[in-house]
Amino acid sequence: MEPAVSNGRLEVSCGNKIPKSTPCPRPVPGEASGGCSFDGAQITLIPIADAAHLVHGPIACLGNSWESRGSLSSGPELSAYGFTTDLGEQDIIFGSEQKLHESIRYIVSRFAPPAVFVYTTCVTALTGEDIEGVCKAESERLGTPIIPVNSPGFVGSKNLGTRLAGDVLFQHIIGSTEPEQTTSHDINLIGEYNIAGEMWHIERLMQQAGMSILSRITGDGRFREVGWAHRAKANMVVCSRALLGLAVQMERKYGIPYFEGSFYGAKETSYSLRQMAYLTGDRDVERRVDKLAAREEMRLSLELEPYRKQLKGKRAVLYTGGVKSWSVITALQELGIKVVGVGTNKSTAEDVSRIADRIGDDAEYIPEGGARQILKTVRSRKADMVIAGGRNMYMALKEQIPFVDINQERHKAYAGYDGLLSLAKQLVHTLQHPVWELTAKLAPWEEETEFAD
Repeated sequence: MEPAVSNGRLEVSCGNKIPKSTPCPRPVPGEASGGCSFDGAQITLIPIADAAHLVHGPIACLGNSWESRGSLSSGPELSAYGFTTDLGEQDIIFGSEQKLHESIRYIVSRFAPPAVFVYTTCVTALTGEDIEGVCKAESERLGTPIIPVNSPGFVGSKNLGTRLAGDVLFQHIIGSTEPEQTTSHDINLIGEYNIAGEMWHIERLMQQAGMSILSRITGDGRFREVGWAHRAKANMVVCSRALLGLAVQMERKYGIPYFEGSFYGAKETSYSLRQMAYLTGDRDVERRVDKLAAREEMRLSLELEPYRKQLKGKRAVLYTGGVKSWSVITALQELGIKVVGVGTNKSTAEDVSRIADRIGDDAEYIPEGGARQILKTVRSRKADMVIAGGRNMYMALKEQIPFVDINQERHKAYAGYDGLLSLAKQLVHTLQHPVWELTAKLAPWEEETEFAD
């Protein structure tokens, strides 16, 4: 994964120019239960906080995922509004393009956003609504970018929706504005959604090393800021699978090198900061990153010591996707936890290769099966806890298995040096919570029966 350098200039990106595997495989029946394409597109674009996001479909499409993500904004909160055309039977029978026209005009006149994203849903895609035509007409009429997001749920998985949202950013936004000033240390973060404020911690580290974020794609993002992403010196792809295509397209069109990285765990954080510094081509920044990494790792090691004593030797099943499927393994290993099972259903071949580099064959790979297979792995491998997304929380709690949420619905930041300390505290808290002792006891009526016998 080391970048090739000739005469001091970067020749190829640290990542592959073309993904070896198909980024988003064809969906199979039932797969959308883990998140559909519409859901994936929203996850990617809604963190653009100052834009309006209008769902053209029934109210259920909006309500299903509204306010369920942990992305935070440091300023505007227009994206938190749940705009929808709320289609009913009459709209589906007779058409709803006029309703979409009126909804866009209301949003622009009432909130004056810099842009409006209009999301296609399964219903409006099947009835053949000309959403692109409506958006184009209203853009010209109102003088505000009205951007169609053609990612109805039935076309595939959540990851495919994320990739389609990346195409929207590349085709409609990136390159549309110019920054007031740039530096030779400007970096774009792609696929970092600022869950529970994680990106703010990373940004502070970058600033201490002399680097800055030019465009946030898209955590705590702003519409104009995304537009000038083409002026960055390098891209870091935090979500390796679905938005890799965006980084590839930016490299081809604008010559911006990219690499795939993570901020989960001290080692991964230091590696990512060093890669950023390397791509700036500034030796002074590289030296500052080295000093910063050494100082933070030493501080963290001391603060983690009491938690490592309590976590050492614990066994965990990790069920997540993408970059977290391997980067969280590194973080857990730094805490002394052994990963005995890992989900690979949302991982690319490269993700699986990285998982294998970290745990080899000493763990069970879970390519499919969901909660049933997770539970089976927990029992067969004698795991102490499950680390997964919120969908698997109820399975774990019903089976009295300590559970930690690692996906986007969580409200705790685990990225960076401080994030690893936060993760260690959460794991210890979960494992030692008194509820497990209480649930292991017999119920009062069961105790009476036992004594009677």
